Amino acid sequence: MKKLFFALPALFLLASCGGSSSDNAKTSTAQTETAQKGESLTLDTAATSVDWKATHKGGLAPRWGKISVSSGNILVDKDSLSGGEFVINLGALKVDPASVTEKDKKASDLEGHLKSPDFFDVAKYPTAKFVITKVEKFTGAQPSSLLTDPNYLISGNLTLKDSTLNITFPSKVEVSATGVSATAKFIIDRSAWGINYKAEGSPENWIISKDVEIGLNLKAKK
Repeated sequence: MKKLFFALPALFLLASCGGSSSDNAKTSTAQTETAQKGESLTLDTAATSVDWKATHKGGLAPRWGKISVSSGNILVDKDSLSGGEFVINLGALKVDPASVTEKDKKASDLEGHLKSPDFFDVAKYPTAKFVITKVEKFTGAQPSSLLTDPNYLISGNLTLKDSTLNITFPSKVEVSATGVSATAKFIIDRSAWGINYKAEGSPENWIISKDVEIGLNLKAKK
């Protein structure tokens, strides 16, 4: 059975993106996938986007961009989200030129660095993966200052490089007669997946923040 898999593709740099501690995705060891059921809808990759935002320590020199989704599915059971999965093409990672304002720096150079072994090592790990393991109704137990009116709490296994961890975050999902849309915005600690460039050691030595803000905008048509 297919599952919805979100890849949060942007875990590179860092991000103190202005969120509060409540915006940090709850992270734990990889979880066993629960049985999923319902109608499987193919993700509309042209209408789907994964956004990332990162900064140097203290929120300085923010960088942001997008990563394309290459495939995915959303499962709907009785007009409710029940599961899904999607794959992200890390080789298509993009840095928005508007985020690189220094005269001596180029967005293309940063893209190359993020794809290097310092960060995602795209030559060896060309994709990232997110598989939903649990879907709950949002009760406010894990609030968010980055997302308005969430109605679901989603948990899933996120695989980056050779590490898989389970993350939990609020999401806003709308199911209609024509399709499904899901949005989420949260922060992860890239070092949890072993992406430690300029983030190892004590905090005073960090050059790039360990936090990365991820934005998911998923759409599937019935």
